[in-house]
Amino acid sequence: FARMFVQVCLYFYCKCLWRCLKFVVRKLTGRCELQRICYNTKPGAARTMKIEASLKGSKSKRLQTSVSVHPDAIEKTIDDIMELKRINPDINPQLGVSLQACLLQIVGYRNLIAEVEKLRREPYDSENPQHEEMLLKLWKCLKPSSPLKARISKQWCEIGFQGDDPKTDFRGMGLLGLYNLVYFAEWDTEIAQQVLSDSLQPKYSQFSKAEWEKKKFDKAIGYSFAIVGINITDLAYNLLVSGALKTHFYNVAPEAPTLTHFQQTFC
Repeated sequence: FARMFVQVCLYFYCKCLWRCLKFVVRKLTGRCELQRICYNTKPGAARTMKIEASLKGSKSKRLQTSVSVHPDAIEKTIDDIMELKRINPDINPQLGVSLQACLLQIVGYRNLIAEVEKLRREPYDSENPQHEEMLLKLWKCLKPSSPLKARISKQWCEIGFQGDDPKTDFRGMGLLGLYNLVYFAEWDTEIAQQVLSDSLQPKYSQFSKAEWEKKKFDKAIGYSFAIVGINITDLAYNLLVSGALKTHFYNVAPEAPTLTHFQQTFC
């Protein structure tokens, strides 16, 4: 109990001390915390994450909720922040621009999670022509010189699916797994085909068994391309949801991160 009491006291002491420190610094510099961050930190993840932490940690509900507004309401939100902080936008025009860029990234990241989650929850439907078209596109991109003999075929094992019908392998990640595989096969076809080539087992390889025995130690070869791709989608999804990809996306996306940024990260 004593330990918990000390921790609670320390928490409130630090919180009050921090607010007092912020008040003193504002009086000395004539700038609020948001201004100091925008003027003293370069654009990118460092600035956006500091802005996000400042808004979330504010005692004002209006500032706390500004990180979850609709993208169309960001400009109005910036005006509200400037008004609440008593900042003259004519004297500080760059501040509004910087805050807008940061909020676009923060709100965009939240929306990206929702978009990715929606794809993950949508199951593959063999009765849906769009789903079937994407699956066949994956085959054509990876095996352009080998026509698919039938929709349900052992040939799917050649690109790393477990059975005759790939739809069963998308259960864990839903359409998200297929979206990522197709994007990789289209966006960087040459590399995707090389990765597939490295993954093939001896019976599908262009090498003889003797050559395979010599080569298999040179590269990370001998794995199921499609299944590994779906597992990497699972990894990327968990990194996204946990917030571990914020630093990366806030650095590579000048405004709101999109599904394309997520797919490029997967690749």
